[in-house]
Amino acid sequence: MSLHVFLYGGRVSATLAPSRVPAPTRTAPPRRTRVLALPEARWALAATAAFLVALALDLSGAPAWAYGPLYAVAYGTGGWEPALEGLRALREKTLDVDLLMIVAAVGAAAIGQVLDGALLIVIFATSGALEALATARTADSVRGLLDLAPTTATRLDDAGAESVVPATELAVGDVLLIRPGERIGADGRVLDGVSEADQATITGEPLPVVKRPGDEVFAGTLNGTGALRVRVARDPADSVIARIVTLVEEASRTKAPTQLFIERIEQRYAVVIVAATLAVFAVPLVFGADLTGALLRAMTFMIVASPCAVVLATMPPLLSAIANAGRHGVLVKSAVAMERLGEIDIAALDKTGTLTEGAPEVTAVRPTPDSGLDEDALLGLAAAAELPSEHPLARAIVGAARGRGVRIARAEGFAAMPGRGVTATVEGRSVSVGRVDGEGREPVGRPGAAPGDATVVRVTRDGVPVGTLALTDRLRPAAPATTAALTALTGTPPTLLTGDNARAAARVAEAAGLTDVRAGLLPEGKVNAVREMQDAGRKVLFVGDGVNDAPALAAAHSGVAMGRGGSDLALETADAVVVRDELTAVPAVVRLSRAARRLVVQNLVIAGTFITVLVVWDLVGHLPLPLGVAGHEGSTVLVGLNGLRLLRESAWRSGQVQPARR
Repeated sequence: MSLHVFLYGGRVSATLAPSRVPAPTRTAPPRRTRVLALPEARWALAATAAFLVALALDLSGAPAWAYGPLYAVAYGTGGWEPALEGLRALREKTLDVDLLMIVAAVGAAAIGQVLDGALLIVIFATSGALEALATARTADSVRGLLDLAPTTATRLDDAGAESVVPATELAVGDVLLIRPGERIGADGRVLDGVSEADQATITGEPLPVVKRPGDEVFAGTLNGTGALRVRVARDPADSVIARIVTLVEEASRTKAPTQLFIERIEQRYAVVIVAATLAVFAVPLVFGADLTGALLRAMTFMIVASPCAVVLATMPPLLSAIANAGRHGVLVKSAVAMERLGEIDIAALDKTGTLTEGAPEVTAVRPTPDSGLDEDALLGLAAAAELPSEHPLARAIVGAARGRGVRIARAEGFAAMPGRGVTATVEGRSVSVGRVDGEGREPVGRPGAAPGDATVVRVTRDGVPVGTLALTDRLRPAAPATTAALTALTGTPPTLLTGDNARAAARVAEAAGLTDVRAGLLPEGKVNAVREMQDAGRKVLFVGDGVNDAPALAAAHSGVAMGRGGSDLALETADAVVVRDELTAVPAVVRLSRAARRLVVQNLVIAGTFITVLVVWDLVGHLPLPLGVAGHEGSTVLVGLNGLRLLRESAWRSGQVQPARR
């Protein structure tokens, strides 16, 4: 049974979208598949409900006619599908553990152990439902990613006439008109116009980027307040957003060799047990044993050799670890994911939204000496001008003013200038707020400069500069402690992989205690970095939050997504989600996984010892059926209780990391 469970990680890729972007349809598939929309989930629910009611009646001493039919319902609803799959495998001349478990369950019922058989059926049905749900949710996420790309675009001909065409019909060399607020229809370069593009979904940059003639733009990114003319540089099927889908699919497929290895073990295990059971039944008959005695011995062998104890040897530690992590805000999606977390030996971290908060924050307010303004007055003036704007910098400035309790005056005549800032009339005077040096990066070394990666905006009143504001993406307080803990766990400092500029990456890396920094990476660059580490024999943990991180999350040995601001695709692709964005939970869940893996080894030794002893006893001696059942169930209970130790609060606290005090 446990062998079957560990196949789940490798079956997801079969339902992923194709590598080429499909043509848009009027009826889009639902973004998230409902659990009960899956037939596997409905059958598992029916089997579980029937089993629980039957178990309650059985334990309460009710007559057999009351609970017997309910056990039969559990057998039928939960077992028909694996039985059918097992028969199909037989038709292909293979034997898998699905059919073996059905035979074991039926065999248990044949000798009166109906409860044991029903429990096996319920476990199998529930596992199949979880597998189907994981597969469906991954496919939903990839379809949601494709929604980022617009279905239509405005194409200009040589005479400048406009026509709205499907985005899939665009060709290299076409010229597009991108109006304010529209999503860009294809990868290309700006021919004319100035605007800002929010391309966080592609590069992870927290702030919109100014786009001027000659600059590259990406399909699916959001245009700001200016109009652009863009020449298409790539076929829509080869755009960055389409390549992300392809990378997620390809990375998921790399898990298939593990699946094939487990299937080979499963096949051998099933063949050996079936052959042994037949031998245990047939050999005594050859030497004159009576039919009833031979059948009883064979059924006893089937019970004591069944992998029920192995199932519970493996799953309770992992499921207990999952439940404990869930109580502390970490959603680990499966037992496979929990096990893989403990195997990592190096970590790679995204910057924006992972090590940092992912939103700009005012970090310095500097009025000019002759302006007559103090910090609060300068901040209030800038906030008044920015109040009508929806730009992230504007929201940060207004938020900072409100946080300080600064009065924000009413502004009139508001106007936004793409790539330059805003202007407004505040209390009868003309106020403008715009980025320094156009690009908004103040050169390092300038007197009074902000940190080298800060976005600096200048405030002018009636055309005279009155001060500057510096905004940066704030480092999470727990980042240094987290990177130190990951270094202690793996023996290697984490690597920073980011699409942001080198100066911003260097500042964050220095503050977080990292030395290996790789900046300016598109999604495929992050994947290449992860694969480079894995080619060197490392098992990589990647932590990220954006759509641009999804391919790396899928390619890594284990992926963790930050949940509060994470994209749908990142949340679905990752093996685990930190729901509360507590960065210290990442090393904590890795430690918990390693504790679970240690218990798995302990339990497998216990379960294997019991099975070996009972099987040998049955083969070379006479093992009474009640004693065989007691030994089998006793080992099951023992390993189950051992695994449940990880439900204790102390199991999480032992791996928790405390942020450094300031």
